[in-house]
Amino acid sequence: MRYRSTGGKAPLTSLRGAVLRGLAPDGGLYMPAEIARHSPEELEDFRGLPFTEVCFRVVRPFAGVELPEDVLWQIVSESINFPVKLVSLSPALHVLELFHGPTLAFKDFGARFMARLLGYFVRGETKQLTVLVATSGDTGSAVAHGFLGVPGIRVVILYPSKRISEAQEKQFTTLGENITALEVAGSFDDCQRLVKQAFADEELNKRAFLTSANSINIGRLLPQMFYHVAAYRQLPVASVPLIVSVPSGNFGNLTAGIFAKRIGLPVARFIASTNANDVVPQYLLSGEFRARPGIATISNAMDVGNPNNFPRLLDLCRNRLEYVQKEIWGHGANDEETLAAMKMVHERYNYIADPHTAVGILGWEAYKREHPEPLQGLVLATAHPAKFADIVQRAIGSAPPLPERLAACLKRAKLSRPFSSSYTDFKQFLLSH
Repeated sequence: MRYRSTGGKAPLTSLRGAVLRGLAPDGGLYMPAEIARHSPEELEDFRGLPFTEVCFRVVRPFAGVELPEDVLWQIVSESINFPVKLVSLSPALHVLELFHGPTLAFKDFGARFMARLLGYFVRGETKQLTVLVATSGDTGSAVAHGFLGVPGIRVVILYPSKRISEAQEKQFTTLGENITALEVAGSFDDCQRLVKQAFADEELNKRAFLTSANSINIGRLLPQMFYHVAAYRQLPVASVPLIVSVPSGNFGNLTAGIFAKRIGLPVARFIASTNANDVVPQYLLSGEFRARPGIATISNAMDVGNPNNFPRLLDLCRNRLEYVQKEIWGHGANDEETLAAMKMVHERYNYIADPHTAVGILGWEAYKREHPEPLQGLVLATAHPAKFADIVQRAIGSAPPLPERLAACLKRAKLSRPFSSSYTDFKQFLLSH
């Protein structure tokens, strides 16, 4: 399997080359040169196979000959060793819980897979690999836990000061070892800018061995197809179209959904469900993409004003607005609407949704109002509500139960380092450490 750049000016490369580089030399994002499609019969077979086997079959065509099958099997089986649960709130509305991994968020799928993939690819390297990560909440913890103790790799996580929950922060700032957390005085977009500038800096890249664990890295994106397939395996067979509502920030989750559709999953349409950072829903309405500074909200993991994966979405849709609109419908919600949705879901279904999942449910309900025909809805539940206990308390009047592994994190001392949003300072830090 070869990988090409969305920029169109970089040479084709292998999966190893794409994962180690993160960003293509022309500034584009790596995409598989071709996507193998599974037949309806194969997909139906997936319903009866163990989930690990299904994940292996899904990702194998994207690996190519450079990754031996026994190695790929080990990577998949070690990475995806926790359940994906489908909860039916009603006959027409289902929630796919993706937060049963070690850090209680959907990012565990991509981060754990990528950590093991990179560990294999850097074996024998004499130079230490530095993984750069900008996080608006859950990516940091998933990447930190996924890479903790991996030989030959250090991780530097940048996060916006006072813009993520205490639970999210403590999950990745208390680990030490090969994990360094920088608490940046600025927004998530500032963190993302610093990472992108580092990759574009030729002098820095000659002196340091850098890659990214954000969803700009194709190694993070491929395993996110797994849970879209997991939903298909568990959903009741239905004759009505399936609509998938994806809480969206950097749009890696939705991009992986379209990958899954391209391999054959029968999804009629995706909903790009955002908070007030609704640049993609606005693009779908106006045809013009206008990046803007991120706005702080209670669904902080989606506080992204310039989504990394937007070029991939365009690429998958041949860079034509009408094709994007055919695949994706958009909806943005504010904090008041999100809190009201959390309360409604609890009262109506006796279900506790975190604010991101609530945004996804709002997207589904808005879609249904405009499309009254029979449909089946699936909302991706991206994080455990206990990670946002104070917001849940505001919405429903009581805090959710706290999982023991999260309670243990909250007791630990924070080890992060306060940092400016200056690229000069960041470059100096990378070179001196």
